Amino acid sequence: VEQAIVSTGGAAGVTADQLFRQAEALQAATRFDGDAILDDVSATLLTFTNIADQTFMRAQDSVLDMATLMDQDLAGAAMLVGKALNDPIAGLSALSRAGVQFSEDQRAVIRSLVETGDVASAQAMILTELERQFGGQAEAAARTGLGALD
Repeated sequence: VEQAIVSTGGAAGVTADQLFRQAEALQAATRFDGDAILDDVSATLLTFTNIADQTFMRAQDSVLDMATLMDQDLAGAAMLVGKALNDPIAGLSALSRAGVQFSEDQRAVIRSLVETGDVASAQAMILTELERQFGGQAEAAARTGLGALD
């Protein structure tokens, strides 16, 4: 994680300490190990230099929820979400192939936002839809004893 932050020039706008603290919190609330979160989610998302600040932190939560519900490995889910947020127009197709549904109106708005330079708003729309479809799954699996780690 620290090396990824250095190699990308801190493009994500988050510190290693912030990521370590978030991984600990997510470990306590989900069935995922903190080291796996750091290695497979944080480090993977850090390679996408168009994802920053709160978008980055929300993306990590979405990866855990998506991986839980879709029974995916963390690294694969992180790669999918990372690609979608890094390039929202192309990312919609990849998410759709994975089973995430976006309406034609959502696609048009996301495309328009990216074309006008408002990538952050396009990313927020994608994350909001991921949260709508998958939100809370990792924590629910931890509470019920069910989930991908079983």
